[in-house]
Amino acid sequence: MTRFIFSFFGGIFAVVTMGAMMIAVTIGAVFWMYGRDLPSHEHLAQYTPPTISRIYSREGAVIDEFAQERRLFTPANEIPDLVKHAFISAEDKNFYTHKGYDIRGIIAAAVQAAKSGGSDVRGASTITQQVMKNFLLSGDRKAERKIKEIILASRVEEAMSKDKILELYLNEIFLGQNSYGVTAAAQTYFNKTLSELAPHEAAMLASMPKAPSDYHPVRRKERVTQRRDFVLKEMMENGYIDRATYEHEVAQPLRSVQNGDFPTFADALPPRDYFTDEIRRQLSRDFGEDQFFSGGYSVRATLDPEMQTEAAHALQRALERYDRGLGRWRGTGKTIDAGTLSDEAAWRAALADVRVARDVTLESKWYPAVVREVRENELVLGIEDVALDDPRGMTVPRSDTSWFKGSLTENFAPGDVVHVREYTEGGNFVRWTLRQVPQVQGGFMAMDVNTGRVIAMQGGFSYQHSVFNRATQAKRQPGSSFKPFVYAAALDSGYTPATIVVDAPIEINTPQGVWRPKNASNQFYGPTPLRTGIERSRNLMTIRLAQEVGMDVVADYAERFGVYDNMGRVLANALGADETTLFKMVAAYAMFANGGERVEPTLVDRVQDRYGNTVYSHDAAQGNKRVCVDCYDPNLAPGRSPRIVSERERVMDPITAYQLTSMMEGVVKRGTAAKSVNLPVPTAGKTGTTNDSKDVWFVGFTSNIVAGCYIGYDTPRSLGSGASGGGFCGPVFEQFMQKAVKKYGGGAFKVPETCNFVNIDRFSGARLGEGARGDNVVAECFREDDLLNGVWGVQLDGGFAISGSFDLIRPDGTAVAKEVTTSTGRKAVVGPKAGFGTLSSGGLY
Repeated sequence: MTRFIFSFFGGIFAVVTMGAMMIAVTIGAVFWMYGRDLPSHEHLAQYTPPTISRIYSREGAVIDEFAQERRLFTPANEIPDLVKHAFISAEDKNFYTHKGYDIRGIIAAAVQAAKSGGSDVRGASTITQQVMKNFLLSGDRKAERKIKEIILASRVEEAMSKDKILELYLNEIFLGQNSYGVTAAAQTYFNKTLSELAPHEAAMLASMPKAPSDYHPVRRKERVTQRRDFVLKEMMENGYIDRATYEHEVAQPLRSVQNGDFPTFADALPPRDYFTDEIRRQLSRDFGEDQFFSGGYSVRATLDPEMQTEAAHALQRALERYDRGLGRWRGTGKTIDAGTLSDEAAWRAALADVRVARDVTLESKWYPAVVREVRENELVLGIEDVALDDPRGMTVPRSDTSWFKGSLTENFAPGDVVHVREYTEGGNFVRWTLRQVPQVQGGFMAMDVNTGRVIAMQGGFSYQHSVFNRATQAKRQPGSSFKPFVYAAALDSGYTPATIVVDAPIEINTPQGVWRPKNASNQFYGPTPLRTGIERSRNLMTIRLAQEVGMDVVADYAERFGVYDNMGRVLANALGADETTLFKMVAAYAMFANGGERVEPTLVDRVQDRYGNTVYSHDAAQGNKRVCVDCYDPNLAPGRSPRIVSERERVMDPITAYQLTSMMEGVVKRGTAAKSVNLPVPTAGKTGTTNDSKDVWFVGFTSNIVAGCYIGYDTPRSLGSGASGGGFCGPVFEQFMQKAVKKYGGGAFKVPETCNFVNIDRFSGARLGEGARGDNVVAECFREDDLLNGVWGVQLDGGFAISGSFDLIRPDGTAVAKEVTTSTGRKAVVGPKAGFGTLSSGGLY
C-alpha cells in the first residue's frame, strides 16, 4: 500500500514537473521566437523627439512658434518630482521596483477581463512598456505585442536608468489639445511652467494619458474631476503627499485654460505676420520643412517689434487712404445666415467662424461685426467681443458712410459681415466707424544698411486677409526706382554728376514697332546735367545714358547688386521694365548707403539647435564679419570711437556711391520726393512710377537705415492718372522713418577721403567759383582724375538723333528762350523751339 501511495504521488509529481518544464520551455520558446527580430532599443539613448521651433525678437520675447507636434522637451532633472509622482501614481505605482513589467498588474488585469467576459479589458502596461509601445511597437491590443513589450521593457531596464525611461515617457506622451509631453501640456491647460503646477493640476495632467479625448476639461469636466481625485488619492497612498494636502487639493475646482480660468499662452504672442512667416519660409528652404517644424530650433530674429507695428500702420494708412478715395463699398464679401440674428449665441458663434482679418490695429483694433438691422439713417450691428449693452452702443450712423456712394439699403443687408473700429476725438469715443480691407495692396521693408538686419517687413494690408508676402514674393516693375543703377554704371564708367545729357525726343525701332519714350511731364528739357536728370527722374536722359554706357554694363551692375539674376539687355529695362522684388531693391539701395559694400539682408541673427549649439550666425557668415581694429587700444583718444573694419566685398567705388547718394539727396530736397519726404537728418532716395501708374515705388535711406515701399494691385492695373511714387509711397516712408530716426538716429553720409568738391550749376553743369551761392549751386564730389582730365562741357546724346522740333522747358517750368554759357566761353541760345541744330550749336558737342 505504501509503495502504491509513493508510486501514485511520484507519478503526479512527475506529471507536474514535466508540465512545468513544458510550460517553461514553451514560454522560453515563445519569448525566444518573438525576441529574435525585435527592433533595437539602443537608439532610445539618442532620443530627439519632434519639438517646437520658436522665434524670438531681439529683446528675447517669443513672437511665434512652429511645430508638427507641440512639444517642449524637458530633461528628467528639470521635471519636478511632483509631476513625476503624479504620473507614477496614475500609471505605474511600482515603477521604481519592477524590472520593466509588473506580474501583479498583469494577473489583476487578466482576472478582471475573465470576470467581465472580455468586455472590460484594462491595460496592465508599465511606464516602461508604454515607452516601448510608443517608440518601437504598434498600439494594437494583441497578445503578440504584449509579449514583445515585456521582452523589450526588460532589455531597456537593464540598459537605461529609471529616470531616463521616465524622461522618455513624460516628453513623448500625448495629452490632448495637440500637446505632446508634460511641459507643453502644462502650458496648454494652465499656461504655467511645470514648477508652477499645484498638486491637483499635476494630477489632472496625469489623468490624461488614459484617453485624452475622453477627458476633455470642458466637455467631460465631471469625468476629469473624478479621475483627478483618484490620482490624488493614489499619490497620498503612495506617500507622495500627506492627507492634509490631499484634502486641500481634492477640494479645488477643476480649472483650466479651456474653461476660461487662465489666459492662453497664445494670447501673449502677437498674431503671426509676414515677418515670422518669411522666416519660416526661408528656414524651411535652408534646413528642410520637416526639420524646421520638428527640430526645436531657437531663432533670434532681427525684428524690431515697435518698428514692425509702425511699418504696418504706415502702409495700411496709405492703402486705406487710396481705397476710401475711390468711394466704393465692398465690405468683406462674407455673410452669415440672417436667421441666426435673433439668437445672440447663434450669431456670435457664426461670426466667430467667419474667416476675416482680425489682426488690423490701424488707429485702433478692427472688430468683425454683423449687420443685424439696416435702418434709414443707421446700421445696427453685433460686434465680436463687445457686449450688446456696451455703453458705446451698437450702431453706425449714416454720416459715417458719406465717403462711399449709395444709401445704406443699397450697400448693406442683414447678415453682412463688416469691420468696424472706434472713432475717437481727443481720446474720447465718438462712434463706431466702418472699415474695409482695400483691394489695392503693397509691401514695405526696412533694414540696417551696414549689417543687413531687417527690422521691419509688411507684405500687405493684413496677413490674415492674404498671406502672400508682397515684399519678398511679388515680382513687380520697379519703374524709375531702377534708374540709380543706370547712373551708377555711368559714374563708374567715367561720367560725373555734371556730365550733360540731352533731354530730347527719341525714336527706337523695336520688333513691336517704333518706341517713343517720354518723360512723365511730356516735356523736354534739352542739355541737362546727370544730377538734375535723376532728381527730376528724366526718362529720355536715362535712355540716352544707358545707350551710351551700354545695356550690358547696366545689366551687369544690376546683377552685381542682386536686383536681377539675369536682366534682359533691352533699353526699356533701363526704365525699370524688368520685374524684381522689393526685398532685392531695398538690399541693393543699402549698398549705396553704406559706401558701396555688399550687404546681405537677413531676417535672422542666429539659429540654435535644441541643444543650444549655434547652427547659423549672420555675423559669422562668409562676407559678413566685422572686426574692431582698436577696441582694446588703451591709448585711444578720448571722444574717438573705435574703428570697425568689415570683410565685405566691395561692389562699387566709394566715390561713385557717394556721388549717387548726393544726387539722390537732391531727389528728396527738390526732386520728385520733395513734397512727401522731410526728415530731420540727411535723406536720399528715388521714386518710381511704371507705365499707366500700375506700380508706384519709393526706396530711400539715411546714413544707417534703408526702407522701401511699393503699392499696386495684385493683378496689375492703373492706380489712376495722379498716382506717383512720391505721392503714394513717399508718405509711407516718411511716417516710418520719422520714428526710425528718433530711435536709431542718423547723420551726414560718409564722404570718401579722395572726394574733391567743386561748386556746379545744377541746371547747366557749369563750374562755379568757391564763393558761389544760390538754389542752383551744388557742391559735387569729383575724382582727382576727373579734375585733371577736364570734365566740363562733355555732352552725350547716346547716339540717337533728335526727332523734330519741340518746346524746350526751363527747369523752373517756363518755355522761353535761354542764353547759356558753354565750357568754351561761347554763348548759345536755346528755346523756346529747339531742334538738332540748336542743341548742337555753341560748342556743346
